[in-house]
Amino acid sequence: MKKLTAAIILSALLLFSLSGCGSGNSENSSGTDSSNAATNAVAGGEDKAPEVEINTENLDPIYGTDLKDGTYEISVDSSSSMFKISKCELTVSNGKMTAVMTMNGKGYLYLFMGKGENASESEYISFEENENGEHAFTVPVEALDMAVECSAFSKKKEQWYDRILVFRADSLPIDAYLESSIATSESLGLIDGEYTVDAVLSGGSGKAYVESPAKLTVENGKVFAEIVWSSSNYDYMIVDDEKYELLSSEGNSSFRIPVLYFDKNMPVSANTTAMSTPHEIEYTLYFDSASIKSKS
Repeated sequence: MKKLTAAIILSALLLFSLSGCGSGNSENSSGTDSSNAATNAVAGGEDKAPEVEINTENLDPIYGTDLKDGTYEISVDSSSSMFKISKCELTVSNGKMTAVMTMNGKGYLYLFMGKGENASESEYISFEENENGEHAFTVPVEALDMAVECSAFSKKKEQWYDRILVFRADSLPIDAYLESSIATSESLGLIDGEYTVDAVLSGGSGKAYVESPAKLTVENGKVFAEIVWSSSNYDYMIVDDEKYELLSSEGNSSFRIPVLYFDKNMPVSANTTAMSTPHEIEYTLYFDSASIKSKS
């Protein structure tokens, strides 16, 4: 009888242990529901979508101390076609920057600013659902025009996917900069006259380029550059929402456009007629102040 009672007690203890009652049922040792807990599992190459090349040519970091306090809508480049950002708002306050990235889907539970293998639960960034039901992540931004690591935890795959992001300074309005942080004709001490300057074009398919050095003219403190393209297929340019027409219908396309600032990528658009239908293409132009030479 004693042996039978002992066997019954032992069986009960074993059943209690297997049921998980002593470990919090479905929770893991940290007390977090195991179905929602992020891990340090990182997606390998075979599980990742092909990477998107990000143009980082002539990028110099722009810090919060270079900008005026305010909120600005900016563009963000992502190294993954699966990490789509539909909208990004940058907030600058006392030299610090944060960005609210509204996602194009709801597939990610957390972000971590770094590689997934180094993700620490205390540094997970959870999404917030906005009034439109979209998922948005608020992340710190060390600098614009600088490649930063960001890992996203997939709700479906339950693993981290490493990305590279670049918050683009060339999408900022010119008046977002502090006057002390941009190089202009005034800050460079350029007097009225003719100069040359090294000019670098980025963007588009990467095949187009402009002649360099370019002719530079300073008139009443305002700076203009003569841009000569590598083809005759452009019929107008847009700079700071203003349209500029061809200087001549002969030879390669050339335009006289304003130089808003030096030593930073300046956004421009050019309309190409080389396609089946005319198409505006976004580019940037970089004018190197250290290369400026007087023609007189």
